[in-house]
Amino acid sequence: MQQLEELLSEPTPEVVEALRNLQGDLIVLGAAGKMGPTLARMAQRALEKAGSGHRVIAASRFSSPESRTKLERWDLKTIACDLLDREQVARLPDAPNVVFMAGMKFGTTGQEALTWATNTLVPAFVCEKFRGSRISLFSTGNVYGLTPVDRGGSTESDPLEPLGDYAMSCVGRERIFEHSSRTFGTPVAILRLNYACDLRYGVLVDLARRVEEEQPVDLTMGCFNTIWQGDANAVALRALAHASSPPFVVNVTGPELLSVRRVSELLGALLEKPVTFVGSEAADAFLSNAEKAHKLFGLPRVAAEQLIRRVADWVKRGGESLAKPTHFEVRHGKF
Repeated sequence: MQQLEELLSEPTPEVVEALRNLQGDLIVLGAAGKMGPTLARMAQRALEKAGSGHRVIAASRFSSPESRTKLERWDLKTIACDLLDREQVARLPDAPNVVFMAGMKFGTTGQEALTWATNTLVPAFVCEKFRGSRISLFSTGNVYGLTPVDRGGSTESDPLEPLGDYAMSCVGRERIFEHSSRTFGTPVAILRLNYACDLRYGVLVDLARRVEEEQPVDLTMGCFNTIWQGDANAVALRALAHASSPPFVVNVTGPELLSVRRVSELLGALLEKPVTFVGSEAADAFLSNAEKAHKLFGLPRVAAEQLIRRVADWVKRGGESLAKPTHFEVRHGKF
């Protein structure tokens, strides 16, 4: 586990250089989620390598005490803050650099009002507090809706056609930040992520565990994109330098358009398990074209095949799971 988190939080030379050029502290909002701890640690390690005296502050509700303990063990300053409480947000320390990671996806169905509040009201409070800061904002490729597979994925200039309350509220989140950017000149970078993969969660982990347990794999969502979480962390931090008004928008994922069928067959061979399928591939899927990001930041360090092999080895050895399935196969937008 320690080795995995070292890998996920290892800053590239480009991240070190990007943070060397930033002025002031960095605050990570929603730092206790799946990606937050290693992103915050990557930022801190980069600042240390750059010889900077600035610090990283990790803010979250910290509903799980273990996540706060982990961050503090890494010598990160933590602040407990309910981002849905406007007064608590207002009391956060000023920081000229912000990475915004807060959001709600799973459990949307039946809690639509909370989903909208989390994904739009929280951004409004944050924009009010940090209107003078530079902000790197996590969004999702789900804002595009389904796109024909033969197109190779949605691009940043495509119209947003969200399906369901989650995706619609994520468009709302982007619009709140865009409004703040256009009104107050707040530099913002919007990162449409699709999908990050740790060895403990992600689309590849979902598929690997289904294969390992000899459960049938649904082919209806026939293709997907993914990116090693460490590479996504690096892009999010480097994107701070590209934040602008109006916002800079970029898709964040790997270059490969991956077939659920072919990936599952490879996982079956690696895990030495038979693979069975149900359904057939639809002509469209939630897919992103990240060519813009690759031109700006380079290709991910971890290619898809290497990541597939890492995941298979982890699952085969009984590695820990976060038990947070992506539900990437959901096509109607209800999570």
